[in-house]
Amino acid sequence: MQLRIPDFALVALIGVSGSGKSSFAARHFLPTEILSSDRLRGWVADDETDQNATPDAFAVLHFIAGKRLAARRLTVVDATNVRPEDRRLLVDLARRYHALPVAIVLDMPEALCIARNKGRSDRDFGAHVVRNQVRLLRRSIRGLQREGFRHVFTLNTPEEAEAATLTRDPLYTDRRQDPGPFDIIGDIHGCHDELTALLEKLGYRPREVDGRVVPVHESGRRVIFLGDLVDRGPKSPEVLRLAMDMVTAGQALCVQGNHEARLVRKLNGKNVQVTHGLAETMAQLEALNEGGRAAFIEESRRFMDDLRSHYWLDGGKLVVAHAGLKEEMHGRGSGAVRSFALYGETTGETDEFGLPVRFNWASEYRGKATVVYGHVPTPAAEWVNRTICVDTSCVFGGKLTALRYPELELVDVPAARVYSEPVRPLAAQAAGRSAQQEADALLDLAEVSGKRTITTALYGHVRIEPENATAALEVMSRFAVDPRWLIYLPPTMSPSETSARERLLEHPDEALAHFERAGVERVIAEEKHMGSRAVLVVARDHDAALRRFGVPDDRMGRIYTRTGRPFFKDDALEQAVLARVAAAASAAGLWEHLGSDWLCLDAELMPWSAKAQGLIAEQYRPVAVASGAATVATVAVLRQTAARGVDVAPLLARMETRAANAGAYAAAVEHYIWPVAGIDDLKLAPFHVLASEGKVHIDRGHDWHMATAAAFAAADPALLVATPHRIVALADAEARTALCDWWTELTARGGEGLVLKPLDFVTRGGKGLVQPALKCRGREYLRIIYGPDYTMPEHLERLRERSLGGKRALALKEFALGIEGLERFVRREPLRRVHECAFGVLALESQPIDPRL
Repeated sequence: MQLRIPDFALVALIGVSGSGKSSFAARHFLPTEILSSDRLRGWVADDETDQNATPDAFAVLHFIAGKRLAARRLTVVDATNVRPEDRRLLVDLARRYHALPVAIVLDMPEALCIARNKGRSDRDFGAHVVRNQVRLLRRSIRGLQREGFRHVFTLNTPEEAEAATLTRDPLYTDRRQDPGPFDIIGDIHGCHDELTALLEKLGYRPREVDGRVVPVHESGRRVIFLGDLVDRGPKSPEVLRLAMDMVTAGQALCVQGNHEARLVRKLNGKNVQVTHGLAETMAQLEALNEGGRAAFIEESRRFMDDLRSHYWLDGGKLVVAHAGLKEEMHGRGSGAVRSFALYGETTGETDEFGLPVRFNWASEYRGKATVVYGHVPTPAAEWVNRTICVDTSCVFGGKLTALRYPELELVDVPAARVYSEPVRPLAAQAAGRSAQQEADALLDLAEVSGKRTITTALYGHVRIEPENATAALEVMSRFAVDPRWLIYLPPTMSPSETSARERLLEHPDEALAHFERAGVERVIAEEKHMGSRAVLVVARDHDAALRRFGVPDDRMGRIYTRTGRPFFKDDALEQAVLARVAAAASAAGLWEHLGSDWLCLDAELMPWSAKAQGLIAEQYRPVAVASGAATVATVAVLRQTAARGVDVAPLLARMETRAANAGAYAAAVEHYIWPVAGIDDLKLAPFHVLASEGKVHIDRGHDWHMATAAAFAAADPALLVATPHRIVALADAEARTALCDWWTELTARGGEGLVLKPLDFVTRGGKGLVQPALKCRGREYLRIIYGPDYTMPEHLERLRERSLGGKRALALKEFALGIEGLERFVRREPLRRVHECAFGVLALESQPIDPRL
């Protein structure tokens, strides 16, 4: 006997003790596929014959079976399974995971089973146990299909069991080996003229195939019809004829829609209400030529009845179903799968139009496969979480739409007229907002909590630990801007290696040497501004902001810190800055040049005191005042003591040095402070034009970013500042010396220092991704970071031991996450996917890395 079973199924082996179930399983299934009740008793009780352990053993068995079925893995249950209540649990488990239940019955002679058990030392029960099991088996063997088993195979002799072969067949819906390309067409509803026009627009031309003239694409593309070929429209038989011919000729696939299912029931003589366009279809069928009517109706009935609920295509990357399909149903088979694919998911209620109220399953979809569906008439096809509905209401006067796969391009033709009035008015999105933005209105806590792994193009996998995720959630939920604006967070920046030069902790030589070792040939050195990092997301106007970001307020953008907090407490000041930035972009022709009506800019906003007033008032100025007052007073007392002849010279010298350090600290802090009464007191230095519509500009070198920012700044020099910079070839010793001299001059007059970057925005070396930037700060600026006395020899030597490994790793991960978030936003992925990256940066920021680095 040949046993053909689905390659995804729950297989119940049914037979009395001694019937040979375990031997049969070992011959035909992998050890990992077999869940043996005996073995599981051993796992929970160290004794496979301990019947007291049976309840626990089966609890474990059902748990493991559920995990395997959830992962779409064939699972075999090796137990007697002679009681209906035991089999019912297995059928219910299969249905829960949309697997097909299969029964393989080993109905061996009773005497043989008794003899086998007598020969086994671990079977000390009497023959009456086998007789009871045989009685239970024989009583129910004929009703297994009524119990829910889709396939039942019975083996009656040891010879049959030994000779049986087993073949695994893919489910009818499983076409993962078929990559396409496809043109997926939404609900046609009898609109034959529009269908032929759309096929022509897609590039299909009439050609004879196996005696039939059908539309064929010269490049081998095929059509997928998403069901609802019939009803409401003027030419349902013609649409059926075209679809049947294309499917028969291998030029198309078709899934069943609810209108085909209802028409089949009607043609099968069932009592079906003739509503929702069925009357028109029946009239059109009756009007066919009498000679060929019966043959066409029968051919159509068989065609529609044989249609599948859905197809799982292209290695599992594409799913097509009339009403869509949740991830846990892809490539599976059950009544629930078919029902969902045909009708979607409803609440059981009806609306004021008498139509079922549907759950918006697409807004909660999180699967990796692209799901293309119809069923729900919409004004326009819009993506929501990798799903798209291409029923664009052709029969209601809209258009007939196709999605080209894998290109994901939409092609449509307008309806010639309104053929039918919709019972329910077509749903419209909130003014100015897309379907995806509507779905993104609420973010799910489960998607950002706990241990997570974020996949990035630049760095690979970035792991987020649960405790860091919790810290990020605190920042995001309490302090951050609306996540819909939070499309990018910049990375932390590592300092250069510690300098060995006397009295210095950092110097450009070490940064240049670092990049040289990584294989970088040219670097760009940019002046490090005396301000705070600011990310600007700015739209051309309020309407553009609403369209692209879906935030229903009057903002035209946001300015936020590198940890996602609003930069300004004053909304009016923020929007005034953004308006000036947008006007400068217009004056510079940047919108037209980039083909965009929004920008994401990385910038420095000055003065530092514009953001850090609280920090200055509560930390830096008190340190300056206290250290100055204390050291000056101490020096005065020591000088008086020395004048009286007491030898305090060493202590006096030390305190004089500390007093000078305190004065230097106060002077360094004041460099970063000037009063800010309004926008005229601010300066903004953009240094990265990170992204615009359709593009993340990491393929451009930093020289392009600098030039673009300079042209931008020239349009409003009162607010915008171009960043001084130099490009240095690392092989040019003279240029390297000149760069170091520039740094010395810059920091001597109070400047913060330089930022050095490989000229290419993204650079890979022999050890992988190269640091995107290294900061090299001046001696006096570092006094603010490490404290007034950090330059004293004992402190400087201790600070030279700082470790940069953690900081460097953090910088690379955050850089990759920031760019990944932008790429996802530009690709118009769901906000949760963009938000995941920003959340990842915030989580990494909570790691215990020395914040002074």
